[in-house]
Amino acid sequence: MAERLIFLTGHLAKARLERLLAGLGETEFAWEIVDIGVKVAALMTEDIIKRRLKPTQGADRIILPGRYRGDLERLFEHFGVPFVRGPDEIADLPAYLGRPGGPPDLSRYDIRIFAEIVDAPMLSIDGLATRARALASAGADVIDLGCLPETPFPTLAEAVRELKAQGFSVSVDSASTDELMIGARAGADFLLSLDENTLPLAFDHGVTPVLIPSVPGDLDSLGRAIEAADRAGISFIADPVLDPIHFGFAQSLGRFIEARRRWPQVELMMGTGNLTELTDADSSGVTAILTGLCSELQIRNVLTVNVSPHTARTVEEHDLARRIMFAARSDGALPKSYDPGLLQIHDRKPYVATVEDINALAAEVRDANFRIVTAEDGIHIFNGKGHAVARDAFELFPGLGVETDGAHAFYLGAELMKAEIAWRLSKRYSQDEPLAWGVAAPAPETDRLRLAEAGHTLKAKKSKE
Repeated sequence: MAERLIFLTGHLAKARLERLLAGLGETEFAWEIVDIGVKVAALMTEDIIKRRLKPTQGADRIILPGRYRGDLERLFEHFGVPFVRGPDEIADLPAYLGRPGGPPDLSRYDIRIFAEIVDAPMLSIDGLATRARALASAGADVIDLGCLPETPFPTLAEAVRELKAQGFSVSVDSASTDELMIGARAGADFLLSLDENTLPLAFDHGVTPVLIPSVPGDLDSLGRAIEAADRAGISFIADPVLDPIHFGFAQSLGRFIEARRRWPQVELMMGTGNLTELTDADSSGVTAILTGLCSELQIRNVLTVNVSPHTARTVEEHDLARRIMFAARSDGALPKSYDPGLLQIHDRKPYVATVEDINALAAEVRDANFRIVTAEDGIHIFNGKGHAVARDAFELFPGLGVETDGAHAFYLGAELMKAEIAWRLSKRYSQDEPLAWGVAAPAPETDRLRLAEAGHTLKAKKSKE
């Protein structure tokens, strides 16, 4: 028997929801739409649903708007039918209904993130611990203490011991064998980087070395270091080294492919900073490509670095990318539609309504409250008195009639500017909601059990009434 779904909605969205569901054609489920008796669907409350929804015999699930604020478990207890939140926007409903088995599982990954503190010698022990906590919260698995050339690091041993005492895995990253030895003796978990000549530093301290060629680009040298580590019976990670664009990048990609061919069972590392830091491009896209390469080649360690401000969220980007790639590889699928967090500038589906949808909705509105929506032709603003469209938010102001209402004018100005930014960037805009910037600027946490409180401008307006 086909699953029976009930969709709860409001007056203004009902017609569009009907058109969308009817447009799906034959489906594997039977559906019914219930107008719960409010204009805006997201404003329905638990009490309204309990009072107005008739008994739901035969329903398998009841789909609520994604922005519904209320306790789903209490609704289930009252009606005896599971209530679930659908997507925030009707436009996303087909994808939601066609998604097998619920949301994708992004809890799994198999890439370990080393996050380098590039100025470690310049920080106090407390400063290092604070930075380490922030990196771990962002997704780092190993805190990499980056030593600086010709810069003393007198607190290196103390730093390693303190971070270890606080529960962090620690690596020491230095070109100085003296600093690497200090790190090893202090209990570091990893040393970056050793080659065939310096590898013996790791033999007596239970530390895992990251091996690199003694001559840049020489895989044979890396191979000799791997053989020596194998003979010594120690664990290790090999890094063929990724070079920057126009300074050996393409050849270095070939080295990673060849390294995996030569040593199919060896743990590999890729340092991504030579691309994320040294390329003037948004780092999320660069990270996605490099993490995809790591996924294909089973490179299970990445070293991240943040020096340039444009890579400020690099650890968060690597963390999400490794989860997306793991899920896609497990599904035998493309890394699409798992999570939008790496789509920071543009959205795959920027418009939640067509021009025709907006015109139909505007024709039904009778009250004075302004609605703002974006579509391919620009920014739409409408209420019961009129409907205007523009591509420049300032062009809309003369027709709004809010010259003497400072709070309302401020609110509309902020929303229209946000809508224009979204329209120009092909991002999704939703009135009264922050623009979504993915992991670049996570949205504040919202309480799905309560309606949002009135904003400052609405409070200011009410205080004058």
